Amino acid sequence: MLKRPVFVYTELSPNPNSMKFVLNFELVPEGLSFDYPSLESALEEGSGSPLAGDLFQFPHVKRVFIASNFITISKDDDIAWEEVLRDTKQFIKIYFEESQPVFFEKTIEKNTLIVDSRDSDTVQKIKAALDQYVRPAVESDGGAINFHSFNEDTGTVKVLLQGSCSGCPSSTLTLKAGIENLLTRMVPDVKEVVAEGV
Repeated sequence: MLKRPVFVYTELSPNPNSMKFVLNFELVPEGLSFDYPSLESALEEGSGSPLAGDLFQFPHVKRVFIASNFITISKDDDIAWEEVLRDTKQFIKIYFEESQPVFFEKTIEKNTLIVDSRDSDTVQKIKAALDQYVRPAVESDGGAINFHSFNEDTGTVKVLLQGSCSGCPSSTLTLKAGIENLLTRMVPDVKEVVAEGV
């Protein structure tokens, strides 16, 4: 059987402790992303990832985020990327050359995106704006943004920041100056955007 070639390259992210490892093929169905803040979360039934679990065996790995065609790894403050980058990249390359699974089977089954027909017009507009304008920019920095909720009374949108955005010093600025400005212009009902769990 012919094996597909595996290419891995790295990109810096705005978070100095996070590095984006980009592959030459998709890892996750479109629109899905998975954030693993611990080894326990990587082993959880229904959302786990053997790849993330194996990456946590490296002492410098503190968080693993998987989306689109990349893996964002957040490391410990105490170690420089120069010391661990080569080994981490090599591990990822070999993992895929050996055709190891990214996720447990139940993870993809349980997390396929379904458009909710009960969403209000405003929520549909918010989700569309996030998907079309915000998600590509955030993904290019090794992170993800997902809609959490919208409060009709206050006009507050809550979003979840994942990957390199989680704990990034510039994420608050991006949230207020970029995402909030965009959504308040595009969706008049939106008055404020806040990050959930940051």
